[in-house]
Amino acid sequence: MAGPTTARRGEKKPARSGPLSSGTPRTSKKTGKPGKSGSGKGPKKSAKRGGSGPGGGWSGLRARFRVPPRRTLIITLAGVVALAGFGAWALYGSTWLRTEHVKVGGTGVLTADEVVRTAAVPMDTPLASVDKQAIAERLRAKLPRIKSVEVTRSWPHTVSLKVTERQPELVIQTGGKFVEVDSEGTRFATVATAPKGVPLLEMAVPDGPGLRRFGAERLRRAAGTVVTSLPKALHQDVRAVEVRSFDSITLKLTGSRTVVWGSDERSTAKAKVLTAALKAARDARHFDVSVPTAPAVSGS
Repeated sequence: MAGPTTARRGEKKPARSGPLSSGTPRTSKKTGKPGKSGSGKGPKKSAKRGGSGPGGGWSGLRARFRVPPRRTLIITLAGVVALAGFGAWALYGSTWLRTEHVKVGGTGVLTADEVVRTAAVPMDTPLASVDKQAIAERLRAKLPRIKSVEVTRSWPHTVSLKVTERQPELVIQTGGKFVEVDSEGTRFATVATAPKGVPLLEMAVPDGPGLRRFGAERLRRAAGTVVTSLPKALHQDVRAVEVRSFDSITLKLTGSRTVVWGSDERSTAKAKVLTAALKAARDARHFDVSVPTAPAVSGS
């Protein structure tokens, strides 16, 4: 017989008291990880993206970015095509936007009628088809007085021409007429009377290597650079500019005064030196500013 301490067969052992009875999950002997407790269910896994659920697939993407249905896209595209076709017809096929007027601005010596005739803008044609570059080239070729011209479309029916004329800085006398020359050395017009206040250009360049090297236009441009560098008070005293070579330019002033200028280089500095020398030596007749750091004055 078993003693009083011997457990009866089939009788459950009482639960042990201690840390394990406080609800702490027991550790598995095999894995060393805590076992399941409570309902025995772990945390649910999150649903995968892109599935067939409410937020996945094309339906979810369309809902997220609000993509319009195919019918709406087709209607919108058809509307854009129709609008583009109507715009093209309005520009080129209708009578709404056709050339009816030519407006001219910026003229001085030239007249507006002269510019309009030379421009030859095609009338009663679509304003959008007007060739602006061709009009500008035609004006500059046939009217050398025009230095530049801006051609613009003024909707709905007008072509605007803004002209910039060349200004004479020098004149060359040929027979009984005068050829106007601008600051760039360009000969652009022949007039019967020399413009007031414009010096005479005397080209005394011998036919030789110097002329062939620089060219007549380059020498005229050098003379133009000289006169445009002069202050107004000094410019009005210049009667003629004599050019013998690129390095030999001479100014002829009122009162039989002469100025040896040299080349057109450092013309601004030479003009300042000459202005000071004319004030300091009012009775002098000959000035040399070809080297502006060492001017010379002589005669009385």
